[in-house]
Amino acid sequence: MDITLKQLRAFVTVANLGQFTLAADRLGSSQSAVSTLVRQLEQNLKLRLFDRHTRLLRLTQAGMDILPVAARAVADIDGMVESSRELNALRRGKVSIAAGTVQAALMLPQLVNAFTRLYPDITVALHDVAEIAVLEQVTNSSVDLGIGTVPEDDTELMGTRLTTDEFLIVLHPDDPLVRLREIRWTDLVDRKLIGPHRGNPIRDRLENELARNGIVLPFDKAMQEVALPLTIIGMVEGGLGVAIMTSAVTRLATSMGLVVRTPTEPHIKREVSLIQKRTRSLSPAARRFRDFLLKSVH
Repeated sequence: MDITLKQLRAFVTVANLGQFTLAADRLGSSQSAVSTLVRQLEQNLKLRLFDRHTRLLRLTQAGMDILPVAARAVADIDGMVESSRELNALRRGKVSIAAGTVQAALMLPQLVNAFTRLYPDITVALHDVAEIAVLEQVTNSSVDLGIGTVPEDDTELMGTRLTTDEFLIVLHPDDPLVRLREIRWTDLVDRKLIGPHRGNPIRDRLENELARNGIVLPFDKAMQEVALPLTIIGMVEGGLGVAIMTSAVTRLATSMGLVVRTPTEPHIKREVSLIQKRTRSLSPAARRFRDFLLKSVH
């Protein structure tokens, strides 16, 4: 059975107008072509849909039974085509993006606002999550895009650089390290450290770079592991230790009266990328949002 949209549309139009001639005019076709399409549909269904007389065309009982089903199928397909046109024309759509809490709070809101002013009928859903959850949500297709750092050995995700963060330390203003002209990573060996959990891409990047430079900090013994950056900064403000973070938190930390310093020997950076799944095709709206972010940040 090979039923086509043309056959269904011809049948529905003839049934509604009651004449092949009128149906042909409506469809922009010839009467013989419309008649052939209806006959093909009858052959495919093995049913007579119309009783044909010289001046009378009337639906059979089978035709009356089939008509609402055929009309619904034609309407559904027409609706799908119109939806695809609207999506491609960016008259509507939805984009979901996951980001670490710092980027979600300090980087994305203004960009999302600018995008939705350009495309008011596209909804952008922003998910603020822990850094490790960004990778998980993009991998399992819970979101279209993510912002974070792609591990070097990851084969499922690809990242396009948005910006570069530098690793730094956040200090209480009364901390003795504030008085040093220059702070080295080795100055942190005997300090109570506060930072992200093991497995967090930020921490993995830091530890790998320190190891490459022969620097060993007592993360396992002296690191207070905390999930959220705001909590880390709050603990520093409360005098509970020294935080190792990235320059993305500078505005937040200094607004709370804390001191931000960049250790030397070496300067350590990490790329902050726009992340997507290699095997997932983005919708037109998501593609436009991706392109907008890359253009706006670069």
